[in-house]
Amino acid sequence: MLDFGRGGGEATRENRPGGEMDSGDAADLISELAEEKAEHADADRFRSRAALLIAMLAAILAIGGMGGGNATDDMIASNIGASDTWAFFQAKNIRQTAYEIAAEDIETALLAEDLSAAERQRLEDRKAAYVATVARYDNEPDPAAPDDPLRGEGKKQISARAQNFEAQFEAASRRDNNFDLAEVCLQLALVLGSVAILALNRPVLIASAVLGGLGTLLTLNGFLLLAPLPF
Repeated sequence: MLDFGRGGGEATRENRPGGEMDSGDAADLISELAEEKAEHADADRFRSRAALLIAMLAAILAIGGMGGGNATDDMIASNIGASDTWAFFQAKNIRQTAYEIAAEDIETALLAEDLSAAERQRLEDRKAAYVATVARYDNEPDPAAPDDPLRGEGKKQISARAQNFEAQFEAASRRDNNFDLAEVCLQLALVLGSVAILALNRPVLIASAVLGGLGTLLTLNGFLLLAPLPF
């Protein structure tokens, strides 16, 4: 039986026999437990979503790292190819110049009036061969693919190959820049995502998602070169 004090106030749980709880106290306790459970459920959902975001960003970072490595390899290969091809071009140009000088020397020798007909013919034949070689060094397409500007041994074809290597280097360099920036954004996004999980901070997680989205776009642009970087 509940005991009432002289002031007419209702007895608290502490001064009730056996610590009995009335229906109001039970409702309050149930409400508190429900709120606590809801808070834990919200925190668990937040952590789960943040963990999923971090996993996705880590996967994109790995893919971007692979693309960046390939871009670096392409830069090295194309730079070596351009250097070797231009060296071949210079060697070809030196040989061509030597034939041009030889043809001019023969032209001077042909001015002599005391040459026999046989000697003159021999010099003219040699001059014609030198002139033909000079022309061939300028433009010598591959007989198997005469319409392919990159195949052949003439200076025209060699120059086209060297310029093609340079274009490949430039494209690989642009891809590499995208991948480098993407890596920075994704790394920062992963750090912020981890902080958001520990602090249960939604704004920090949003910042992580924004940086992750930017890193994802840069990774995609690294593979496809859809848009040039503004810097």
